[in-house]
Amino acid sequence: MVSVYDFEVKKTNGEILSLKEFEGKPLVIVNTASKCGFAPQFGGLQSLYEQYKDDGLMVVGFPCDQFNDQEFDTIDETTEFCQLNYGVSFPMMAKVNVNGDEADPLFDYLTTEKSGLLSKKI
Repeated sequence: MVSVYDFEVKKTNGEILSLKEFEGKPLVIVNTASKCGFAPQFGGLQSLYEQYKDDGLMVVGFPCDQFNDQEFDTIDETTEFCQLNYGVSFPMMAKVNVNGDEADPLFDYLTTEKSGLLSKKI
């Protein structure tokens, strides 16, 4: 049976990270759009991470530009924005698609396992 820990993701520097590294830990996987009206959620995610990281909690962010061009063009701009404005220290990954034919396999898996209220789309 496939689990979230069977997936590999790309880090901001292009290296591959196996989610097996987080196996046995609570894991929050979130797609982000830095220029979105919901960007202040970075602060809440960072607080959650700081409060529970010593207990093993991992928050992993995946920038996505599929929502009306609400992500920066480069990953460096994204990570700088997140760090300067919200103090983000949890891992941010490379930009991904979360919907459609080119959706990252992790997000395809997540939406298949638990679809949204009205559809499989994020």
